[in-house]
Amino acid sequence: MLVLFETAAGYAIFKVLDESKLQQVDSLYKEFETPEKANKVLKLKHFEKFQDTTEALAAATALVEGKIGKSLKKVLKKVVAKEAHEQLAISDAKLGGVIKEKLDLSCVHSPAVAELMRCIRGQMESLITGLPPREISAMSLGLAHSLSRYKLKFSPDKVDTMIVQAISLLDDLDKELNNYIMRCREWYGWHFPELGKIITDNLAYCKTVNKIGDRTNVAGSDLSDILPEEIEAEVKLAAEISMGTEVSEQDIGNIRHLCDQVIEISDYRIQLYDYLKNRMMAIAPNLTVMVGELVGARLISHAGSLLNLAKHPASTVQILGAEKALFRALKTRKDTPKYGLIYHASLVGQTTAKNKGKISRMLAAKASLAIRYDALGEDTNAEMGVENRAKLEARLRQLEEKGIRRISGTGKAMAKADKYQHKSEVKMYDPSGDSTIPSTSKKRKFEEVEEEEEAEEPVTPVVKLKKPKKESVAEEQEAEAAETPKKKKKKKDKKADDETEEPKEEEEAVAVTESTEKKKKKKKKKAKEEEEDDD
Repeated sequence: MLVLFETAAGYAIFKVLDESKLQQVDSLYKEFETPEKANKVLKLKHFEKFQDTTEALAAATALVEGKIGKSLKKVLKKVVAKEAHEQLAISDAKLGGVIKEKLDLSCVHSPAVAELMRCIRGQMESLITGLPPREISAMSLGLAHSLSRYKLKFSPDKVDTMIVQAISLLDDLDKELNNYIMRCREWYGWHFPELGKIITDNLAYCKTVNKIGDRTNVAGSDLSDILPEEIEAEVKLAAEISMGTEVSEQDIGNIRHLCDQVIEISDYRIQLYDYLKNRMMAIAPNLTVMVGELVGARLISHAGSLLNLAKHPASTVQILGAEKALFRALKTRKDTPKYGLIYHASLVGQTTAKNKGKISRMLAAKASLAIRYDALGEDTNAEMGVENRAKLEARLRQLEEKGIRRISGTGKAMAKADKYQHKSEVKMYDPSGDSTIPSTSKKRKFEEVEEEEEAEEPVTPVVKLKKPKKESVAEEQEAEAAETPKKKKKKKDKKADDETEEPKEEEEAVAVTESTEKKKKKKKKKAKEEEEDDD
């Protein structure tokens, strides 16, 4: 078996004299305790020295990336190809796969080989002859510096630094803008307090103050390029009756300078946000599609880099930013937080309160896949993010529609969530419900109502009231005379019913009141007749 060993000075190839000792991994270090013992196990076959630091750096970077450098290829062809039947022990399994593919050499990587490499590194000075220790240390230091500079120059993580710095600066700008605007409103409010209530937008407020200066200049200034017509008219009216104090020109000058600062910072913030959006779409397109530019940038900033964020599991991504709440909940044995920075994503924000936990968990799972795809994948498109976002939106609609069942059928099956299509339906107002007047003709409606009443009216048996036996003939005649106008009255009532459409219950109430009045009249007449008879 042959062993490939990389040093800062060059490549060394050793021949293993006793392969049986490699099987005892735990006690292998004992064979390398002294240089004499080490020379009994290994023998230096060939050493390819680097010409300068540039060649050493090229070889080292090739090894780091898992590629075969020119010097290594030369050594392998020269030495190992002669003994093609021998196995080659290497320290990097990835490099072994490349060597086997390019040069068709059988490579070995195992725990025994890793332990052998460690032992060789301990006795390197005695095994590799012709290299003084001072020269090896000098070459190692030089290669380390060169390799560090190369890594810093071509580091894939350095682009993440731009995002981390940009999002941090964006947050700082927001804080400073809030402080400046609050100070500006409070300062100018002494002179023109009504303006703060009329103009709510901060940037428009500062532009207006910068343009008008003293409130006496409002009447002659044109604010149409800053404010709408209605608000401009309101500002001019308020300036005439303002109750603010008078200030000097120097005060107005300082306030205007502060307004200039606010306007400049606002413009720079817009420019910085566009830059951050472009960088996020270039570096992490799938993550940007899933959670948005600001939330994605804050996640990367919180983790330190995109690669560090890719190492986190989905459960950590979900609560990233809520560490204090998590540890406090674990300490007090209460419910742990459901979301951290991911709470500000649009998918979580548009859900109902009871579904926020579920959606944040699903979004974190898909976002962690997107992060790993962006950090470690070779493609730069956002197809995966778009596909996963569509799945999450479908799942969100399914959760929102849960509980709505089909009207037709068994009623037990859940309503199917159709594919979402945004249709702006314009619903027109129906004025038919405003009026209480019936749309059909009265005559037709009255006839229909009468027919329905006749059909619905139940036939009730007529119960005859027992008349008192002691009634004179005169009373009967009077009763008959009273019945005849009653019939006429009934006919009149029917005509009136046809005209005014009174309900049947009112007719019965009227009939009852009439019969009671007649009985009272009869009693009065009877009482008068009895008095006359007594006289």
